[in-house]
Amino acid sequence: MTLPAPPHPLPAAVLWDMDGTLVDTEPYWIATEYEMAEKYGGTWSHEHAMNLVGNALLESGDYIRVHMGIDRTPQQIVDELLDGVVARVEEEVPWRPGARELLTDLHAHGVPCALVTMSWQRFVTPILSRLPAGTFASVVTGDRVEFGKPHPEPYLTAAAELGLHPAQCLAIEDSNTGAKSAVAAGCTVLCVPNHVPILEGDGRVFADTLVGLDPPALGRMLARED
Repeated sequence: MTLPAPPHPLPAAVLWDMDGTLVDTEPYWIATEYEMAEKYGGTWSHEHAMNLVGNALLESGDYIRVHMGIDRTPQQIVDELLDGVVARVEEEVPWRPGARELLTDLHAHGVPCALVTMSWQRFVTPILSRLPAGTFASVVTGDRVEFGKPHPEPYLTAAAELGLHPAQCLAIEDSNTGAKSAVAAGCTVLCVPNHVPILEGDGRVFADTLVGLDPPALGRMLARED
């Protein structure tokens, strides 16, 4: 008689990216970028928009200034982008399939979660307001860190605020930039590609969707990379 294998322990915490992972706001950003190009007489393309996925906002603002060719500072560009995207989010939050269900399941299993996003707090706030209070034990935004993704600081900050070593945590990401950040911090990262491809590499496991995933499945992913 073969005994069943013992269950893998659950992750000590799950660290969530936001844009493209928890919510699919990339179309909101892209629409706002095209509106800015039209407003200021610049040029833009889908390829340029995809190059910004996962980046720190001020870096994106500088990229837009150069490649869109508009006479605005990176800070002015970011402020205007946020105005447009926040207005869209306040009308409708575009949740990614399976994301809220997995968050609820993690909470029921006592697994703490952190949000690790390069978006700024004023964009994050209306999204968090649609979730139960305390859904995230830590919220690390792009305006809280000195170095954004792909630097490890955002994920190191989240793990430290939870009192954990990054190796105990599973990160969830949808971009190569975010995956680099999580792996560099020492996390295992569950890659769920959305708008842009993610390269294979150490510390990365892949899934097509969050639908159907539960805390034990995340525990098995973390154990696979130990």
